[in-house]
Amino acid sequence: MVYIARMEKKLRFSGVLLHPTSLPGKSGIGDFGYECERFIDLLGDAHIGLWQILPLSPVGFGNSPYASSSAFAGEELLISLEKLVDIGILNENDLHPVPEFSQVKVDFEKVRTYKMPLLRKAAELFLSDTSTKEYASYLAFLETESYWIGDYALYRAASAYFEDLRWYEVWPEGLANREPASVQEYEEKLKGEIDIVQVLQYFFHSQWEEIHSYANEKGVAIVGDIPIFVAHESADVWCHRTFLKLNKDGSRKKVAGVPPDAFSASGQLWGNPVYDWEALKKDNYSWWFERITHQLKMTDMVRIDHFRGFEAAWEVDASEETAENGSWVKAPGDDFFTSLEKKLGHLPFIAEDLGVITDEVNELRESHGFPGMKILQFAFNFTGEGTFESDHFYLPHTYDKLCAAYTGTHDNNTTRGWYNALDDGYRNLVRRYLSCSDESMTWYAVRALMASSAMYAIVPYQDVLEKGKESRMNAPGTVGDPNWMFRVHPLEMGEDVKQKLINMTEPFGRNAGFKELKALSSTE
Repeated sequence: MVYIARMEKKLRFSGVLLHPTSLPGKSGIGDFGYECERFIDLLGDAHIGLWQILPLSPVGFGNSPYASSSAFAGEELLISLEKLVDIGILNENDLHPVPEFSQVKVDFEKVRTYKMPLLRKAAELFLSDTSTKEYASYLAFLETESYWIGDYALYRAASAYFEDLRWYEVWPEGLANREPASVQEYEEKLKGEIDIVQVLQYFFHSQWEEIHSYANEKGVAIVGDIPIFVAHESADVWCHRTFLKLNKDGSRKKVAGVPPDAFSASGQLWGNPVYDWEALKKDNYSWWFERITHQLKMTDMVRIDHFRGFEAAWEVDASEETAENGSWVKAPGDDFFTSLEKKLGHLPFIAEDLGVITDEVNELRESHGFPGMKILQFAFNFTGEGTFESDHFYLPHTYDKLCAAYTGTHDNNTTRGWYNALDDGYRNLVRRYLSCSDESMTWYAVRALMASSAMYAIVPYQDVLEKGKESRMNAPGTVGDPNWMFRVHPLEMGEDVKQKLINMTEPFGRNAGFKELKALSSTE
């Protein structure tokens, strides 16, 4: 493979993991405004070549971007009000008074209460003049995104009309089953709301396209994220139920999860409907092709969440209350990725292959040249008092080149928080390996990652700032504070942080960025 051959070049990438909602901003949440550009400037000036984000899709239950109502749409709260003022859709006075927002946490409800009326006003004003050049661009957007935008807008409008996302339980049977006459009836009845949803998606995608281009111009490639499964309460399931294991009434027949393990005696029952891979294959994986194509327009590289599900997925009857009584059901991983590669060329994926991984999963990942993930926090697999496995595959000195190494991910504690939660004996083992003091532990953990052989070394911004547990992004299996709420204070993007980023990467030659990533993927 061309990609594998080009890997032999000594390209070394460094990256920072930070979701846009965590950026500073005047509206209580990070968005696609000027603080986002300032963050990109910081990365570019420090020669950090990768900016990794979480899914940009609309947040769902618990404000999680992994429980979205669409695999294609964008979260409207990320739209910059300031940029809508700049292009003349809103007036500066419209934005006032601005509530007093926390600069270190996102209060999603407070943000929605402030931003959504302004966004709806902007959409209504936009729709009031169809003679503008911008409106012509909007019509072109609808044409380009026709695969999903109309269905999503109707789903959102109907969900608001019936005050419920559960299309399979609450909506009229004809609409739930997408009978043409019923769909047409509600398209006409809800046209005003449908138009607003579509305009807001236009605002979102236009602003993100500007941010994406800005990052690439600064030498920064953006790493996106695709959850393997979709939420039952989503436009994707409503519109494409034949590709999922559902009952005739739209209820779930089988759901996804993971079996019992050392971390959970009853396993994890996620509740997402699982794919009918036979049906997907008969349709030449068209839905996945559209999804991946859309994502690769949005970002330059993609982390594939729960990669092992493409080899086999843990399926549980929907009636079960735990994940204990499930089974592994094979998926056509090799045929699926080969089919995508024939259509799209090299797939710039990072495979999230954490947890208990089989030889078959490793073979699938390696045969397609996908980097796997290494988590430094998982490295210290303690085997007794004062000992650990010196050849553990998550220890930085053992990394092979084809991997993406992290101190931790959005689902982990911060490195400082993780370390502080260890007992004295285990903390001593960490200090011995990193050859550091208590105070310098986070920094030396980052340095160990950067010094490793991994082609991609990515650090959560919280670890760059050496923050504690109060700044973790998500604690899996929990809902509410502090999940998804972390924000960077405006003073935490200054010259001192830039120099810190330079010191983090420069000694280890990690200065590859957007151009080098594109060259890796090129077929020429």
